[in-house]
Amino acid sequence: WSYALEKPNTGSIVNIAWSIDGTQLAAACGNGHVIFAHVVEQRWEWKNFEITLIKRRTMEVHNVSNDAIDLLEFRDRVIKASLNYGHLVVSTSLQCYVFSTKNWNTPLIFDLKEGTVSLILQAERHFLLVDGGGLYLYSYEGRLISSPKFPGMRTDILNAQTVSLSNDTLAVKDKADEKVIYIFEALSGKPLGDGKPLTHKTEIVEIALDQRGLTSERKIAFIDKNRDLHITSVKRFGKEQKIVKIGTMVQTLAWNDTSNILCGIQDTRFTVWYYPNTVYVDKDLLQKTLYEKDASGFSKNPQIVHFVGNQITIRRADGSLIHLNISPYPAILHEYVSSSKWEDAVRLCRFVKDQTMWACLAAMAVANKDMATAEIAYASIGEIDKVQYINSIKDLPSKESRMAHILLFSGNTQEAETLLLQTGLIYQAIQVNINLYNWERALELAVKHKTHVDTVLAYRQKFLEDFGKKETNKRFLQYAEGVSIPQN
Repeated sequence: WSYALEKPNTGSIVNIAWSIDGTQLAAACGNGHVIFAHVVEQRWEWKNFEITLIKRRTMEVHNVSNDAIDLLEFRDRVIKASLNYGHLVVSTSLQCYVFSTKNWNTPLIFDLKEGTVSLILQAERHFLLVDGGGLYLYSYEGRLISSPKFPGMRTDILNAQTVSLSNDTLAVKDKADEKVIYIFEALSGKPLGDGKPLTHKTEIVEIALDQRGLTSERKIAFIDKNRDLHITSVKRFGKEQKIVKIGTMVQTLAWNDTSNILCGIQDTRFTVWYYPNTVYVDKDLLQKTLYEKDASGFSKNPQIVHFVGNQITIRRADGSLIHLNISPYPAILHEYVSSSKWEDAVRLCRFVKDQTMWACLAAMAVANKDMATAEIAYASIGEIDKVQYINSIKDLPSKESRMAHILLFSGNTQEAETLLLQTGLIYQAIQVNINLYNWERALELAVKHKTHVDTVLAYRQKFLEDFGKKETNKRFLQYAEGVSIPQN
């Protein structure tokens, strides 16, 4: 789209060139003059603040709640700026200024090694500067926290789609191999966990880290070349954490700044995943935790610019901004759950009377092992079979077996079996496999622990009789010969 039109009295413009930071333009003119131009009138918005670059070294801050106006003067021309999380970060050709939205008079100022800052990303506790030399994480007090590095790092091509920052984690998409995301600890700048990057099966287009919650539960969402939206855990404890697909035909995405709510534009629908973690807790519920709205009015290739509070800002292809509001209740529900106020959460859902909220609460309760709340929430959305299963879990005698069945409820069969075996509940581990028709594994466990082989064979025989089949599995035939099966 066209920002501005200038017609200087200099004859034809023969050649133009941008400065490396993209803020200045030089043009060679037909009458032998060289003209220099600067990009001004850039705007940044956050909550009740609107900031405009009115001259190349002056910004105007407009507080729309009380109509107060402040002017910020800089020694050198402004190259990049970012406004988020109550701070304005401005980089000029020599220095970086950090303003707090509570006080515009006394910025914190520090010198830059290179004046070519190409990207500023903010999180609640710190911000990232990207220049020609590398990635630098600073606190809002101006202290350098870390400077992460990875092999073949090219900082000139990094942008807001390929780098993401949260309070404890930094994720960067690799340019050499676009299927790889490098994940670093923000405070130390070292690769996270065992140091292996996250690898997907196809090229990745856009990445985003969630902003709230514990480090151990940090999630990363990304869109791949097929426009599928995936989500996975950042922490990987040796075992391969599942990368799960939660959306298709997704063009753009953004996490909320204060709660782990994800929004994106899918084909012709604007979608909000109120609790994306549902996919790890109860896959069937995911569809019930979505909010969808027609997005055909956004024209082609819209981009989500911000998702602050319950307001989403979307930029259309023609440059115009559209503001959307979503319900404030899911964010309040996230807040209650994160501080374990389960009664308040149930009360909120009863007040709002919305199936989506109950579905979110059900998933949150199972994730936090609060089965009493989960039972109320599942009953409210009519999932009677799950209510009965939760009731049967409550009646189990030992804490370990209850934990194992909660894991089973979320589909984590392997973890449930491991927990039962570690606590010596061999029969329950065998029974779990029988119930899931994992006959081979059930027999393997029984033989290994020299117990209940006859039980497994009896269940297997009854199963075959019910379906009118003959035993063909060699292992079962071999053990059946040596074991007498109790007749019911």
